[in-house]
Amino acid sequence: MKSYFITGTDTGVGKTCFTAGLALVMRNSGTDVGVMKPFATGIPQKTGYQSEDVEILVEASGAKDGESLVNPYFFPIPASPYMAANKLKTAIDVSLVLDRFEKLQSLHDSVLVEGIGGIMTPILKDYHVADLIKDMNLEAMIVASSRIGTVNHTLLTCDACAKYGIKAKGIVINNSDASGYAADDLASDLKNLSGLDVLCSIPHVDGCNTEKISRILAESSMLSAL
Repeated sequence: MKSYFITGTDTGVGKTCFTAGLALVMRNSGTDVGVMKPFATGIPQKTGYQSEDVEILVEASGAKDGESLVNPYFFPIPASPYMAANKLKTAIDVSLVLDRFEKLQSLHDSVLVEGIGGIMTPILKDYHVADLIKDMNLEAMIVASSRIGTVNHTLLTCDACAKYGIKAKGIVINNSDASGYAADDLASDLKNLSGLDVLCSIPHVDGCNTEKISRILAESSMLSAL
């Protein structure tokens, strides 16, 4: 199975929960799946992985790769990699990230790479998440929320993919906001407006319940679409 980059229309749209759920489905289907979150920021955990998101991904995949492979850069402040690196006076070496991705590719049948924030989140002054996807030569899955405003954000993300020459595999709707769009209406509009397939629509799930999300994905046509 191919490797994929999971990006989002914004931060907090459910990229980690979806990626973890997909990793678990793939693992249960017999795929040796690796995971990677090249850049993570936020308050570090006191035990285990510095990033809670990284820990969720690794546990779901069952991979035994070291933290430095899975998460080359962790910044202990909630900010974009560009801002965090500037504030902490740390240099980011993108070639290091690409080398570690290639290593993970050699160790696993498939690697799921989760981005940070949205597709135009800056990593360096003139280098964004979109550039990283392009350099990894991966197809992207776009995770969108169900909240009002997501149509605008999703179409902008699709336009960015087109601008950078990134092939978008499709859209994943995470119905995280019960007061947002009706799932069927949103799926229909996004498909018609973007021209991309909606790979799945995840109903509202409290918290990041990887097991539940994996069951939802297993019952959908997600794996066959990949």
